[in-house]
Amino acid sequence: MNVMTPARATRPVAVTRLEPSARFVLRLGDPGAAAIALGLALPSRIGARAVSGARTALCLGPDEWLVEAPEGERDALTQAFAEIATHLPLSAVEVSDREITLALEGPAVLDLIATGCPRDLAGMAIGTGARTIFDTVQIVLTREADDRFHLTVWRSFLPH
Repeated sequence: MNVMTPARATRPVAVTRLEPSARFVLRLGDPGAAAIALGLALPSRIGARAVSGARTALCLGPDEWLVEAPEGERDALTQAFAEIATHLPLSAVEVSDREITLALEGPAVLDLIATGCPRDLAGMAIGTGARTIFDTVQIVLTREADDRFHLTVWRSFLPH
């Protein structure tokens, strides 16, 4: 689907719904202790994202990460969290069915997202992300390239 921004109707942005993935909100106090079991190191800086193969972990807070992987890795991640929990207190909540991710790509993507998001998008480094809002709805926004973002929103807010 192509969406035209009001200010620059000649500069389209492609909006594509991405395939479902396994998503977990992870809370734990010692991110270093989880790296081996998860197969990726959890970043310690808010907004930083780690990538290992198809798995990603976005640091949303001082002790909170959004961990994503292909749907086929859901059971492996669940087992990894169970293994970590044998020696470290944690909370790992699967939110896969709660959220939908859209890819927004094109030369006017900054203009489009800026219509509803208060962040300085131009200053957002490629490979980073943040929990923020679009209009009045909470989203997770990651910058994938100069002209491409992923916007993750709760399924019930997608029509909004």
